[in-house]
Amino acid sequence: MESWSQRPGRLGRPRRLSREAILSSAERILTEEGAEHLSMRRLAKEMSSTPMALYYHVKDKDELLTLLLDARTERLPRAELPHEPRERLLAGARTLHGMLADCPWAVEAVTSEDHVSASALRLVESMIDAAVACGMSHEEAVYAYRVIWYYTIGELLVRLNRERARRKGEDTPWERAMLSLDPDAFPLLARLRDQWVELAAGDHHQRGLEAVVDGLLAQGAVCPGTAGHP
Repeated sequence: MESWSQRPGRLGRPRRLSREAILSSAERILTEEGAEHLSMRRLAKEMSSTPMALYYHVKDKDELLTLLLDARTERLPRAELPHEPRERLLAGARTLHGMLADCPWAVEAVTSEDHVSASALRLVESMIDAAVACGMSHEEAVYAYRVIWYYTIGELLVRLNRERARRKGEDTPWERAMLSLDPDAFPLLARLRDQWVELAAGDHHQRGLEAVVDGLLAQGAVCPGTAGHP
C-alpha cells in the first residue's frame, strides 16, 4: 500500500533533511541568488520539503544566517596574529575584512548586527585586547574596535554595491552624479570627473585602515614600539 508521504503531490520530511543539508542548501541560494531571495519558504521548496519541517532543525531565518556565518568562519584558516599590539590590531582588522570580502551575503547579514558568529568573537576579543595593550582603557578599546568595524563594513558595502552595478552594466549613483556636474558650481569635482571611476575603484582598504588605527592611537594612547613612544 502506498504510504502518505509517497503519494504524488504530497510533501513529507525527506529522510535526508538535516541541519547540515539545510545549511548547504541555504548557502547555495545565498551565493547564487543573493540574500534577498532566501526565505524559509524558498529554502523548503529548494529541499522539496515544507517550512514546518525546516523549523524542526532551525528556529527561524535569523538563526539560519547566524549558523551560516559561524560555519563560514570555522572553515577559514586560523590566522596567527602578531604579538606587537598595533600590528595585532591591524591584522585582526584585515582578517575581519578578508572573512567578508568575497561573500556578499555575509556582508549584508552582519550589517544589521542581528547575526553574530561565535567564532568571529575570538577575533574581536583579540582586537580589543590589542587596543588595551596599546594603553587604552576598556571603554576606549571598545570604541576603537567599533570605529574600525564601521570603517571595514562601510568599505565592503560600497564595494558590494559598485560590483552589483557593474554586473548590471550600470553606473553607480556617484558616477551618474559626477557625469551631470555643473562645472561652474563644482569646478574641482568637474576636473576630476574623468578620473573618478579609476580613483574610487582602487583597493585602498589597507592604507585607510592604517590611518584609522593610527588616528585612534593618537587620540589617547601610543603602542610600545611605534613612532613617538617615549
